[in-house]
Amino acid sequence: MNYPTPSAAEPPRERPLLRIGASLPGIAEPTERADAARNRQLLLDAAQDLVREHGVDSLTMDELAKRAGVGKGTVFRRFGNRSGLMHALLDHSEQKYQGAFMFGPPPLGPGAPPVDRLVAFGRVRILDIEVEGELYRAAEVSEAENRYTGRPYNLLKTHVAMLLQQAGTPGEIPLLADGLLATLAAPLVMYQLNVLGYDGKRIGDNWEAFVRRVVPAAAPVE
Repeated sequence: MNYPTPSAAEPPRERPLLRIGASLPGIAEPTERADAARNRQLLLDAAQDLVREHGVDSLTMDELAKRAGVGKGTVFRRFGNRSGLMHALLDHSEQKYQGAFMFGPPPLGPGAPPVDRLVAFGRVRILDIEVEGELYRAAEVSEAENRYTGRPYNLLKTHVAMLLQQAGTPGEIPLLADGLLATLAAPLVMYQLNVLGYDGKRIGDNWEAFVRRVVPAAAPVE
């Protein structure tokens, strides 16, 4: 089920954490045993470390087994194949990001002014793309047909729209949210990093300047 697009007339509400897709290989179901879920978490943390340290090409079933200190058969039983592992890792990364902006400490999480939260939202996303860009780009390519109607995108859009409304931003909130999110698309950020030669901090500074031009310098709306 797709979540409705937030409108300017009705304040958006943040949804619970959503997974990238339903019934993907390697995605834990609610009935999974606690020890199995814990082992899966350890494997995905190890996979994320490999990608951050050596790039997405380093993420093989063999290398993950070595890093996690388990047999290769354990990794295959858990994820099926490398494609299943990649899907599970994307889901793992997205849930960490969602948890941080919905429930984590400020300025990314609740408790900071909405503009500061928007700035932190983009800076953290850019940092994630800088170290895990191939994962995010793969996800956007594989979901191209329903990228804007799918649940992952609409959760991000709902969050951005909520912060725009809280900051008293005039205009068509759904369109503004789409425009802001477009500047955080993985292919664009990776082009800016790898082709244009900008570093993550400079791209983040540009994001902040963009946000502060879009949002008026007014007191947040309660």
